[in-house]
Amino acid sequence: MNSPVQIDSPSQATRIKILSYNIQTGLTARRYRDYIFHSWKHLLPCSQRIMNLHRIARKISGFDVVGLLELDGGSLRTSFINYAEYLAKEARFPHWYEKVNRKWGRVAQHSMGLLSRYTPLEISRHDLPSRMPGRGALVVKYGSSRDPLVLVLAHLSLSRKARLLQMEYLRNVIEGYNHVVLMGDFNCGCDSRELSQLLNKTDLRMPYSNLNTYPSWKPKKHIDHILVSSTISIDSVKVLDWPISDHLPIAMDISLPMDVLLSKDPVAAKMRAA
Repeated sequence: MNSPVQIDSPSQATRIKILSYNIQTGLTARRYRDYIFHSWKHLLPCSQRIMNLHRIARKISGFDVVGLLELDGGSLRTSFINYAEYLAKEARFPHWYEKVNRKWGRVAQHSMGLLSRYTPLEISRHDLPSRMPGRGALVVKYGSSRDPLVLVLAHLSLSRKARLLQMEYLRNVIEGYNHVVLMGDFNCGCDSRELSQLLNKTDLRMPYSNLNTYPSWKPKKHIDHILVSSTISIDSVKVLDWPISDHLPIAMDISLPMDVLLSKDPVAAKMRAA
């Protein structure tokens, strides 16, 4: 969609390709009225989902860490397929983790997931504060317990008031860590009050703007983000022209400091968070 934006001069050792993608449970959208006329697809099975999952799996296979939003944990509308597990297997990721944010019984299991080629040190799941529950975050730590790489995948609310609370919550989650990647669908732009407050209160940075990801058919809003600590070198960042969902994905290549060592232990690759 956009040419890669070169940010820093990479000088560190380990390079990682990261992707953040809201896939709208595998549903394609071409116009706003699709939300109304195709609303039944959000509750009932349809063949389009499986076709799109195959397409998504092929495209994400070239990345090292992939954060996926608007998945399903396995319910009626997805023919009881757990999307995080399915995409991890199809794209050959040894590690996958999910968090179900909103449960509608057997009809829908709204979830988020993170796929990784690196062995994690620790995984935790968080419910983000809101008057209307259903937003969450996945926190995965890599490397050493002394000074880990902390990767956070988050999906924030539509309400600004809720987002302010959620940004503060995320700030507390990452406080004290030197190497942080925070990514996901924040539902707010670069110049928003809530995102500005987060950047002002943390070491996170976003040295780019106007990488519009929504809506996929005519992107006008930059609401999907990848933020990193100053210790992490950003080699490139771009929006990818994958109009499979109602969002476009944002991709970033980063380089880690020399002392942040990640593991791809084949034995530990069988591990999955409970």
